Amino acid sequence: MTDRVEAAELDAAVVRRLVDALGADAVRTSRADRDEYRDPYWYVEDRSYDSSAVVYPASTEQVQEVVRIANEVGIPVWTSSQGRNYGYGGPSPRVKGSILISFRRMNRVLEINPTLAYAVVEPGVRWMDLHDALVAGGHDDLMVSVPDLGWGSVIGNSLDNGMTYLPAGSDFSAVCGMEVVLADGSLLRTGMGAMDGNNAWHLYKRGLGPTLDALFTQSNYGIVVRMGVWLMKRPKAYTPLYLSIPRDHQLADALDIIRDLRLEGIIRGVPNIQNTITMGTQFPEHMGMFPGADATWSEERLDALADSTGIGRWGVRTALWGEPEVLDIHERRIREAWSAIEGGRVDRWTTYTAENWHEIKDAGFMDRISAGVPSFDMMEQMPDFVGHVGFSPVVPLIGSEVVKVVNQIKEKVIAATGANFVCAIFPTNDRSVLVVSSLSFNRHDEASVKAAFATAKDLLLTLSAQGYGEYRAHLDFMDLASEQYGFGDHAYRRFVESVSLHPRSDHLRRRVAQVLHSSHVDHRSDRRTPKQHDGGHSRGRSGPGCDAHQSRATDRAHLAHRAGPVVEAPVHDP
Repeated sequence: MTDRVEAAELDAAVVRRLVDALGADAVRTSRADRDEYRDPYWYVEDRSYDSSAVVYPASTEQVQEVVRIANEVGIPVWTSSQGRNYGYGGPSPRVKGSILISFRRMNRVLEINPTLAYAVVEPGVRWMDLHDALVAGGHDDLMVSVPDLGWGSVIGNSLDNGMTYLPAGSDFSAVCGMEVVLADGSLLRTGMGAMDGNNAWHLYKRGLGPTLDALFTQSNYGIVVRMGVWLMKRPKAYTPLYLSIPRDHQLADALDIIRDLRLEGIIRGVPNIQNTITMGTQFPEHMGMFPGADATWSEERLDALADSTGIGRWGVRTALWGEPEVLDIHERRIREAWSAIEGGRVDRWTTYTAENWHEIKDAGFMDRISAGVPSFDMMEQMPDFVGHVGFSPVVPLIGSEVVKVVNQIKEKVIAATGANFVCAIFPTNDRSVLVVSSLSFNRHDEASVKAAFATAKDLLLTLSAQGYGEYRAHLDFMDLASEQYGFGDHAYRRFVESVSLHPRSDHLRRRVAQVLHSSHVDHRSDRRTPKQHDGGHSRGRSGPGCDAHQSRATDRAHLAHRAGPVVEAPVHDP
């Protein structure tokens, strides 16, 4: 926790210009209205990440006008698609006093193409909205790869590399073709969309020349106002699977098996491997309310719970899609491989085909998620007082190496916070995993919040020193996370800072150069040292980033105040 000072009020003249552009009902400056866009897991008395206004554009043209006004008056903007990325800062802006652009009014599904299986959406479209539009339009033969919670933004989640579970979730491969408002208010289309009237804009991921789409993920180069999303044709058969790992020491072998099954093409989607505490939210009949913030449960208690519930010390959610005969063959291969896990089970409860597909909407959480049906179930198991901060390093998919990282996180979390260890492991491709640990705390207790954030920062430094970097970070320690990517004297950071799409780019580039080169030894000359760090944005996110929305500010966040507004868009949406 840092500064407790109230965020600066927006100048009345600026408010009038925003009202003229958007209408009085689309510009909110009261503390109550702004607090709707605060991270609900941030300690309530700390005002470090407050906006000065929340605006609600209803069109791309209005977004352009807000950006132009912000540029003229020198105020950063921050975007929020839905603001549900709670473990990483929610909708809160990284730079205090920013104008927060909410996209909840830009919530249209612009196109559904049933032949080529894609949709085009605005940033306010939630996963549940897209699913509902498919059903309402008679396209229930199309599936969208969804995350665990359906209340977040499709664009926001995608632009912060948020996790989904169908085959299109592997390596975040569903996105194709963006329309982006740049920092000067101009409009860009990526890929084939750069050609007027091009018919393959949302069908071909590259283009003629450099591919730009990835430039707008986790960046502050622009605001994504529409995006293509690839869908999946409903298979002839689908079966969810649950694989149990009875004991903690079996995790490494289980991960090696999952890797091999992915490399063989047997497991196609993104498996979700969770420990007992985490997986319990999917078995409320056994676990009740989520116990993440409870005092640490003993190993003996966890073993007993794993046995009595059948959850195991770890469990794997996965699924199979395809021809019924192929599913049977793949299931046999999985059972054969899993037999190496002593006491491990492979549960196949139901297979869905055309005859019983209608039953999915009333089925359990795991059945619905892997069928592309959004859910809110997990939040119903979350006690109101519980918050969390995410710590998420990328690790090679080698069982022993993943376990080494997991155990270090576990030991530090338990020792420093006294809470339960919450962990999920996501093989986003055949060769690497994201180890996502949610450090739980009592969000009404400042000491509990501080302990969790201090532990996350400690883990960040400890594991970065071993070669494991975060794939996304909470806004409070984005700069610290980015600081760890130091190869070539921070060549990556210097490159992305030099590629400026800012209307005052020449001035900003000169200022960046002054900051970066004023000290050959310390390239953090314009920022605080890690000890003083207040979480400056290093990992920018541009375009309706996750649920929070689009990009966050990058290392240029502090420069933005002086050299002119940087389009700061928030992050992932769970």
